[in-house]
Amino acid sequence: MSFLEQFKRLNLDDLSMRLYSTTADDVKRALNHPQGSIDSLMALLSPAAKPYIEQMAQQAYQLTRQRFGANIGLYLPLYLSNLCANECDYCGFSMSNKLKRKTLSDNELLAEMKIIKQRGFDSILLVSGEHETKVGIDYFKHVLPIVKQAFSYVAIEVQPLTQPEYQELVELGLDAVMVYQETYQPHTYSKHHTRGKKKDFAYRLETPDRVAAAGVDKIGLGVLLGLDDWRLDAFVMGHHLAYLQKQYWRTRYSISLPRLRPCTGGVSPKVELTDEGLVQMICAFRLFNAQLEISLSTRETPEFRDNLLPLGVTNISAGSSTEPGGYQNPHTQLDQFEISDDRSVEQVIEKMQIKGLNPVWKDWERAWH
Repeated sequence: MSFLEQFKRLNLDDLSMRLYSTTADDVKRALNHPQGSIDSLMALLSPAAKPYIEQMAQQAYQLTRQRFGANIGLYLPLYLSNLCANECDYCGFSMSNKLKRKTLSDNELLAEMKIIKQRGFDSILLVSGEHETKVGIDYFKHVLPIVKQAFSYVAIEVQPLTQPEYQELVELGLDAVMVYQETYQPHTYSKHHTRGKKKDFAYRLETPDRVAAAGVDKIGLGVLLGLDDWRLDAFVMGHHLAYLQKQYWRTRYSISLPRLRPCTGGVSPKVELTDEGLVQMICAFRLFNAQLEISLSTRETPEFRDNLLPLGVTNISAGSSTEPGGYQNPHTQLDQFEISDDRSVEQVIEKMQIKGLNPVWKDWERAWH
Protein backbone atom coordinates (compact mmCIF):
# COMPACT_ATOMS: atom_id res chain seq x y z
CA MET A 1 0.00 0.00 0.00
CA SER A 2 1.46 3.36 -1.07
CA PHE A 3 1.04 6.58 0.87
CA LEU A 4 -1.68 7.56 -1.61
CA GLU A 5 -3.92 4.89 -0.09
CA GLN A 6 -3.29 6.23 3.41
CA PHE A 7 -3.78 9.80 2.24
CA LYS A 8 -7.23 8.95 0.89
CA ARG A 9 -8.20 7.87 4.40
CA LEU A 10 -7.18 11.20 5.91
CA ASN A 11 -9.97 13.74 6.40
CA LEU A 12 -8.21 17.08 5.96
CA ASP A 13 -11.10 19.05 7.45
CA ASP A 14 -11.00 16.84 10.54
CA LEU A 15 -7.21 17.17 10.80
CA SER A 16 -7.50 20.95 10.55
CA MET A 17 -10.17 21.07 13.24
CA ARG A 18 -8.04 18.94 15.57
CA LEU A 19 -4.98 21.06 14.84
CA TYR A 20 -6.75 24.29 15.73
CA SER A 21 -8.52 22.77 18.75
CA THR A 22 -5.25 21.81 20.44
CA THR A 23 -4.88 23.13 24.00
CA ALA A 24 -1.94 24.24 26.12
CA ASP A 25 -2.17 20.96 28.06
CA ASP A 26 -1.81 19.05 24.79
CA VAL A 27 1.34 21.05 24.00
CA LYS A 28 2.82 20.35 27.44
CA ARG A 29 2.24 16.62 26.99
CA ALA A 30 3.82 16.80 23.54
CA LEU A 31 6.92 18.50 24.91
CA ASN A 32 7.37 15.62 27.36
CA HIS A 33 7.00 12.89 24.70
CA PRO A 34 7.55 14.37 21.22
CA GLN A 35 9.61 11.67 19.47
CA GLY A 36 7.75 9.68 16.85
CA SER A 37 4.28 10.77 17.98
CA ILE A 38 2.10 12.20 15.22
CA ASP A 39 -0.25 13.61 17.87
CA SER A 40 2.69 15.40 19.49
CA LEU A 41 3.72 16.84 16.13
CA MET A 42 0.18 18.14 15.66
CA ALA A 43 0.31 19.86 19.06
CA LEU A 44 3.74 21.39 18.40
CA LEU A 45 2.58 22.77 15.02
CA SER A 46 -0.63 24.22 16.45
CA PRO A 47 -1.32 27.85 17.39
CA ALA A 48 -1.49 26.68 21.02
CA ALA A 49 2.27 26.02 20.90
CA LYS A 50 3.22 29.64 20.17
CA PRO A 51 3.84 30.52 23.86
CA TYR A 52 6.15 27.50 24.10
CA ILE A 53 8.42 28.26 21.15
CA GLU A 54 11.34 29.22 23.39
CA GLN A 55 11.12 25.89 25.23
CA MET A 56 10.78 24.07 21.89
CA ALA A 57 13.87 25.87 20.61
CA GLN A 58 15.94 24.86 23.64
CA GLN A 59 14.92 21.21 23.30
CA ALA A 60 15.50 21.28 19.53
CA TYR A 61 18.97 22.71 20.04
CA GLN A 62 19.88 19.98 22.51
CA LEU A 63 18.55 17.19 20.30
CA THR A 64 20.35 18.52 17.24
CA ARG A 65 23.68 18.76 19.04
CA GLN A 66 23.26 15.24 20.46
CA ARG A 67 22.60 13.71 17.04
CA PHE A 68 24.56 15.91 14.63
CA GLY A 69 27.08 17.64 16.88
CA ALA A 70 27.94 21.15 15.70
CA ASN A 71 28.13 20.05 12.06
CA ILE A 72 26.30 21.75 9.19
CA GLY A 73 26.51 20.11 5.77
CA LEU A 74 27.12 22.35 2.78
CA TYR A 75 25.65 21.74 -0.66
CA LEU A 76 25.02 23.76 -3.79
CA PRO A 77 22.28 23.52 -6.44
CA LEU A 78 23.37 23.23 -10.05
CA TYR A 79 20.56 24.18 -12.43
CA LEU A 80 20.68 22.10 -15.60
CA SER A 81 17.72 23.61 -17.48
CA ASN A 82 14.80 25.99 -17.11
CA LEU A 83 12.75 24.26 -19.82
CA CYS A 84 9.38 23.28 -18.39
CA ALA A 85 6.18 21.76 -19.77
CA ASN A 86 4.09 22.63 -16.72
CA GLU A 87 2.02 25.67 -15.81
CA CYS A 88 2.61 26.44 -12.12
CA ASP A 89 1.73 29.99 -11.16
CA TYR A 90 4.29 30.29 -8.35
CA CYS A 91 7.38 29.32 -10.39
CA GLY A 92 9.58 31.39 -12.65
CA PHE A 93 10.11 28.38 -14.96
CA SER A 94 6.37 28.07 -15.71
CA MET A 95 5.88 27.38 -19.44
CA SER A 96 3.89 30.56 -20.18
CA ASN A 97 6.47 32.90 -18.65
CA LYS A 98 8.32 34.93 -21.27
CA LEU A 99 11.93 34.19 -20.41
CA LYS A 100 14.90 32.82 -22.29
CA ARG A 101 15.07 29.01 -22.07
CA LYS A 102 18.35 27.20 -21.69
CA THR A 103 19.68 23.67 -21.16
CA LEU A 104 23.35 23.25 -20.30
CA SER A 105 25.63 21.69 -22.88
CA ASP A 106 28.42 19.37 -21.71
CA ASN A 107 30.96 22.21 -21.86
CA GLU A 108 28.69 24.55 -19.90
CA LEU A 109 28.04 21.82 -17.34
CA LEU A 110 31.77 21.23 -16.87
CA ALA A 111 32.34 24.97 -16.47
CA GLU A 112 29.67 25.17 -13.75
CA MET A 113 31.12 22.11 -12.01
CA LYS A 114 34.62 23.59 -12.05
CA ILE A 115 33.45 26.77 -10.32
CA ILE A 116 31.49 24.82 -7.70
CA LYS A 117 34.47 22.54 -6.97
CA GLN A 118 36.76 25.57 -6.65
CA ARG A 119 34.44 26.88 -3.94
CA GLY A 120 34.98 23.67 -1.98
CA PHE A 121 31.63 21.90 -2.42
CA ASP A 122 31.46 18.11 -2.71
CA SER A 123 27.69 17.66 -2.36
CA ILE A 124 25.56 18.86 -5.25
CA LEU A 125 21.85 19.09 -6.08
CA LEU A 126 20.99 18.86 -9.79
CA VAL A 127 17.85 20.88 -10.57
CA SER A 128 15.83 21.29 -13.74
CA GLY A 129 12.43 22.30 -14.95
CA GLU A 130 10.07 19.44 -15.81
CA HIS A 131 10.34 18.75 -19.53
CA GLU A 132 10.32 15.02 -20.31
CA THR A 133 11.18 15.17 -24.01
CA LYS A 134 14.17 17.53 -23.87
CA VAL A 135 15.24 17.18 -20.23
CA GLY A 136 14.16 13.65 -19.38
CA ILE A 137 15.66 10.35 -18.32
CA ASP A 138 18.05 10.14 -21.30
CA TYR A 139 19.48 13.56 -20.44
CA PHE A 140 19.84 12.64 -16.77
CA LYS A 141 21.53 9.33 -17.66
CA HIS A 142 24.02 11.30 -19.74
CA VAL A 143 24.66 14.04 -17.19
CA LEU A 144 24.83 12.03 -13.94
CA PRO A 145 28.05 10.08 -14.67
CA ILE A 146 29.78 13.33 -15.64
CA VAL A 147 28.77 15.01 -12.39
CA LYS A 148 29.51 11.92 -10.28
CA GLN A 149 33.14 11.95 -11.41
CA ALA A 150 33.63 15.24 -9.55
CA PHE A 151 31.25 15.07 -6.58
CA SER A 152 30.89 12.47 -3.84
CA TYR A 153 27.19 13.06 -3.18
CA VAL A 154 24.72 13.83 -5.97
CA ALA A 155 21.02 14.55 -5.47
CA ILE A 156 18.38 15.49 -8.02
CA GLU A 157 15.31 17.71 -7.95
CA VAL A 158 13.59 17.06 -11.27
CA GLN A 159 10.24 15.75 -12.52
CA PRO A 160 8.88 12.52 -10.97
CA LEU A 161 10.26 9.42 -12.68
CA THR A 162 9.27 5.77 -12.76
CA GLN A 163 10.79 3.23 -10.38
CA PRO A 164 12.90 1.57 -13.13
CA GLU A 165 14.20 5.00 -14.17
CA TYR A 166 15.24 5.78 -10.61
CA GLN A 167 16.94 2.37 -10.46
CA GLU A 168 18.92 3.21 -13.61
CA LEU A 169 20.10 6.46 -12.02
CA VAL A 170 21.05 4.69 -8.77
CA GLU A 171 23.30 2.38 -10.81
CA LEU A 172 24.94 5.50 -12.28
CA GLY A 173 25.64 6.95 -8.83
CA LEU A 174 22.50 8.80 -7.74
CA ASP A 175 22.41 9.28 -3.96
CA ALA A 176 19.30 11.32 -3.18
CA VAL A 177 16.02 12.56 -4.65
CA MET A 178 14.19 15.68 -3.53
CA VAL A 179 10.52 15.64 -4.51
CA TYR A 180 8.28 18.32 -3.07
CA GLN A 181 4.53 17.91 -3.04
CA GLU A 182 4.15 21.74 -2.88
CA THR A 183 0.85 21.33 -0.98
CA TYR A 184 -1.03 18.30 0.35
CA GLN A 185 -4.40 19.98 -0.20
CA PRO A 186 -5.80 18.72 -3.54
CA HIS A 187 -8.07 21.71 -4.21
CA THR A 188 -5.19 24.15 -3.74
CA TYR A 189 -2.86 21.91 -5.74
CA SER A 190 -5.21 21.89 -8.75
CA LYS A 191 -5.60 25.67 -8.54
CA HIS A 192 -1.86 26.28 -8.89
CA HIS A 193 -1.00 23.47 -11.37
CA THR A 194 -3.12 24.01 -14.46
CA ARG A 195 -1.18 22.37 -17.33
CA GLY A 196 1.34 19.58 -17.77
CA LYS A 197 2.00 16.29 -16.00
CA LYS A 198 2.47 18.06 -12.69
CA LYS A 199 -1.32 18.44 -12.62
CA ASP A 200 -1.46 14.80 -11.50
CA PHE A 201 -1.58 15.16 -7.72
CA ALA A 202 -1.73 11.41 -7.08
CA TYR A 203 1.25 10.51 -9.28
CA ARG A 204 3.40 13.09 -7.53
CA LEU A 205 2.23 11.92 -4.11
CA GLU A 206 3.33 8.36 -4.89
CA THR A 207 6.78 9.43 -6.09
CA PRO A 208 8.61 8.91 -2.77
CA ASP A 209 7.32 5.32 -2.73
CA ARG A 210 8.88 4.73 -6.15
CA VAL A 211 12.12 6.43 -5.09
CA ALA A 212 12.44 4.31 -1.95
CA ALA A 213 11.57 1.08 -3.78
CA ALA A 214 14.37 1.89 -6.26
CA GLY A 215 16.94 1.88 -3.44
CA VAL A 216 17.81 5.58 -3.34
CA ASP A 217 19.79 6.42 -0.19
CA LYS A 218 17.94 9.58 0.82
CA ILE A 219 14.54 11.13 0.07
CA GLY A 220 13.71 14.78 0.61
CA LEU A 221 10.14 15.92 1.25
CA GLY A 222 8.85 19.47 1.26
CA VAL A 223 5.94 21.85 0.87
CA LEU A 224 5.91 25.36 -0.56
CA LEU A 225 4.88 27.34 2.50
CA GLY A 226 2.29 29.95 1.65
CA LEU A 227 0.25 28.18 -1.01
CA ASP A 228 -2.24 27.24 1.72
CA ASP A 229 -2.43 26.74 5.49
CA TRP A 230 1.18 25.94 6.36
CA ARG A 231 0.27 24.26 9.65
CA LEU A 232 -1.98 21.72 7.93
CA ASP A 233 0.46 21.13 5.06
CA ALA A 234 3.29 20.54 7.53
CA PHE A 235 1.15 18.18 9.62
CA VAL A 236 0.20 16.04 6.59
CA MET A 237 3.86 16.00 5.56
CA GLY A 238 4.53 14.60 9.03
CA HIS A 239 2.08 11.79 8.26
CA HIS A 240 3.90 11.18 4.97
CA LEU A 241 7.28 11.10 6.70
CA ALA A 242 6.06 8.71 9.40
CA TYR A 243 4.65 6.36 6.75
CA LEU A 244 7.85 6.34 4.71
CA GLN A 245 10.09 5.70 7.70
CA LYS A 246 7.98 2.75 8.75
CA GLN A 247 7.65 1.31 5.25
CA TYR A 248 11.19 1.99 4.00
CA TRP A 249 13.30 2.05 7.15
CA ARG A 250 16.64 1.63 5.35
CA THR A 251 16.21 5.01 3.63
CA ARG A 252 17.33 8.31 5.11
CA TYR A 253 15.01 11.32 5.04
CA SER A 254 15.24 15.09 4.89
CA ILE A 255 12.76 17.91 4.71
CA SER A 256 12.94 21.35 3.18
CA LEU A 257 10.72 24.20 4.34
CA PRO A 258 10.83 26.87 1.59
CA ARG A 259 8.64 29.93 1.83
CA LEU A 260 6.95 31.27 -1.31
CA ARG A 261 9.32 33.77 -2.93
CA PRO A 262 8.84 36.39 -5.68
CA CYS A 263 9.41 35.21 -9.26
CA THR A 264 8.34 36.03 -12.81
CA GLY A 265 4.55 35.71 -12.98
CA GLY A 266 4.42 34.55 -9.37
CA VAL A 267 1.55 34.64 -6.88
CA SER A 268 1.30 36.11 -3.38
CA PRO A 269 1.04 33.81 -0.36
CA LYS A 270 -2.50 32.75 0.57
CA VAL A 271 -1.40 32.22 4.17
CA GLU A 272 1.74 34.09 5.18
CA LEU A 273 4.27 32.22 7.27
CA THR A 274 5.99 34.56 9.74
CA ASP A 275 9.55 34.14 10.96
CA GLU A 276 8.15 32.95 14.28
CA GLY A 277 6.06 30.36 12.47
CA LEU A 278 9.07 29.00 10.58
CA VAL A 279 11.01 28.70 13.85
CA GLN A 280 8.08 26.80 15.35
CA MET A 281 7.94 24.44 12.37
CA ILE A 282 11.66 23.63 12.38
CA CYS A 283 11.63 22.97 16.12
CA ALA A 284 8.47 20.85 15.89
CA PHE A 285 9.99 18.56 13.26
CA ARG A 286 13.27 18.28 15.16
CA LEU A 287 11.41 17.23 18.33
CA PHE A 288 9.30 14.81 16.28
CA ASN A 289 12.34 13.16 14.67
CA ALA A 290 15.86 13.50 16.06
CA GLN A 291 17.37 11.74 13.00
CA LEU A 292 15.70 13.93 10.39
CA GLU A 293 17.88 16.12 8.18
CA ILE A 294 16.50 19.64 7.75
CA SER A 295 17.66 21.84 4.87
CA LEU A 296 17.53 25.62 4.72
CA SER A 297 17.86 27.38 1.39
CA THR A 298 18.94 30.89 0.40
CA ARG A 299 15.28 31.96 0.24
CA GLU A 300 15.69 33.30 3.79
CA THR A 301 17.52 36.50 4.76
CA PRO A 302 21.13 36.29 6.00
CA GLU A 303 20.35 37.32 9.58
CA PHE A 304 17.41 34.96 9.91
CA ARG A 305 19.35 32.04 8.43
CA ASP A 306 22.18 32.59 10.89
CA ASN A 307 19.76 32.54 13.82
CA LEU A 308 17.99 29.39 12.59
CA LEU A 309 21.10 27.26 12.17
CA PRO A 310 21.47 26.07 15.79
CA LEU A 311 17.79 25.12 16.17
CA GLY A 312 17.66 22.00 14.04
CA VAL A 313 19.06 22.80 10.59
CA THR A 314 21.58 20.25 9.31
CA ASN A 315 22.19 21.28 5.68
CA ILE A 316 22.43 24.63 3.94
CA SER A 317 23.33 26.04 0.56
CA ALA A 318 25.52 29.11 0.21
CA GLY A 319 26.42 31.28 -2.75
CA SER A 320 23.58 29.69 -4.72
CA SER A 321 22.36 30.44 -8.22
CA THR A 322 18.86 29.43 -9.38
CA GLU A 323 19.49 29.77 -13.11
CA PRO A 324 21.16 27.40 -15.60
CA GLY A 325 24.71 28.58 -16.18
CA GLY A 326 24.38 31.04 -13.31
CA TYR A 327 27.76 30.41 -11.71
CA GLN A 328 29.69 31.15 -14.89
CA ASN A 329 27.34 33.89 -16.18
CA PRO A 330 25.19 35.27 -13.34
CA HIS A 331 22.21 37.61 -13.62
CA THR A 332 20.95 36.50 -17.03
CA GLN A 333 17.28 36.67 -15.94
CA LEU A 334 16.79 32.88 -16.11
CA ASP A 335 16.08 32.47 -12.38
CA GLN A 336 13.46 30.19 -10.85
CA PHE A 337 12.90 32.54 -7.89
CA GLU A 338 14.59 35.43 -6.10
CA ILE A 339 17.33 34.68 -3.55
CA SER A 340 17.35 36.51 -0.22
CA ASP A 341 20.78 35.44 1.05
CA ASP A 342 23.29 36.38 -1.63
CA ARG A 343 26.38 36.26 0.59
CA SER A 344 29.51 34.49 -0.58
CA VAL A 345 30.39 31.04 0.73
CA GLU A 346 33.19 32.55 2.82
CA GLN A 347 30.83 35.02 4.48
CA VAL A 348 28.34 32.29 5.38
CA ILE A 349 31.05 30.06 6.82
CA GLU A 350 32.47 32.91 8.88
CA LYS A 351 29.07 33.44 10.53
CA MET A 352 28.71 29.70 11.14
CA GLN A 353 32.06 29.48 12.86
CA ILE A 354 31.31 32.52 15.04
CA LYS A 355 28.31 30.54 16.33
CA GLY A 356 30.52 27.54 17.04
CA LEU A 357 29.25 25.51 14.08
CA ASN A 358 31.43 23.37 11.81
CA PRO A 359 31.01 23.57 8.02
CA VAL A 360 31.13 20.06 6.54
CA TRP A 361 32.06 19.81 2.88
CA LYS A 362 32.08 16.03 2.62
CA ASP A 363 30.56 13.34 4.84
CA TRP A 364 29.85 10.62 2.28
CA GLU A 365 31.82 8.10 0.27
CA ARG A 366 29.99 5.68 -2.02
CA ALA A 367 32.28 2.84 -0.94
CA TRP A 368 30.79 3.15 2.57
CA HIS A 369 27.27 2.32 1.33
